[in-house]
This record gives sequence, structure tokens and C-alpha cells, in this order.
Amino acid sequence: MRYDVMAREALRGVVKKALKRIAREGGLPGEHHFYVTFQTQAPGVDIDPELVASYPEEITIVLEHQYWELSANEDSFEVTLKFGGVPKYLCVPYAAITKFYDPSVRFALQFDADTPAADAAKKSGAIKRGPGPKSDRKKAAEDKAETAEHTGGDNGGDVVSLDAFRRK
Repeated sequence: MRYDVMAREALRGVVKKALKRIAREGGLPGEHHFYVTFQTQAPGVDIDPELVASYPEEITIVLEHQYWELSANEDSFEVTLKFGGVPKYLCVPYAAITKFYDPSVRFALQFDADTPAADAAKKSGAIKRGPGPKSDRKKAAEDKAETAEHTGGDNGGDVVSLDAFRRK
């Protein structure tokens, strides 16, 4: 029956519903904010190659005040965040998420890093990361990055280290 798989999918549904709600309502209610950790090279992840080079296994992103164009789809979510003052488009399948945390209510979920099917595909070489489809949001993020590069401007916040959040 694979109850473990059913439970994992149901709990990832909690993440999906939370992201759909903030996308629909245009922001997070009250003091809520999310830390989302995901595998950078999981199948379907579409992020800037520089981020993959800097974070070859996992990255934790924060959805609080400065995120743009969030959309929560059936199998993934898309968002634009600034890294080093430069906007970057991210498309993350829910299956790539390994941790979800809302510190305002001390709610956390942790998922298995890999499924047996993903392990087998990795071993066989069937999974190769490549560029995903370029959406209008990704193009807009690239345009913003180019504008910031030419103007030298940045109206974003600071990058915060999340090492204390990660388990060693």
C-alpha cells in the first residue's frame, strides 16, 4: 500500500496549500514567514546555474517580505527572489522540498531527501538537470537582473545566513 508515500504526498499538500493561500491573498498573514529547503538538482527544479554552483545539494529560501510573482501550481511553485541584490527566478517541484518551517507558529515538516525511484534514476543516469521551460516570470527576473546590473542599483534587503537552521 506504500503508506509512507501517501503520507509524504499528503504532508507536501500542506506546503502546497500554504503557498497557494499566500499567492492567492497576495502575502503572508500576520507574522507568518516560511523557510523552504529544497534539493537544487532534483528533477524539475529550474534555478539559476550560479545558485546550483553555490548550493550543489540544498538551498533554503525565505518567503517573508521580499519575494515577487509567487504562484503555486499543482506540482511546483514559482517565485522570484533576490540573491546578492539580483532577482532570480525559481521553479521548485514540491517533490524537491526537504524541509518546510514557519517559525512564527513553530510548525515544521521534514521530508525524505530521495524516493527509491529517484535513487534508481540517479544511479542509472536517467535524470539529467537541464534548463526548464522559460516562463514569462523567468524572463522578467532576468530583465530585472540586467537592469540592476546596468544601474548598479538594488532596492532589496540583506542576505541572511541560515546555517543555524540547518542540521549538521
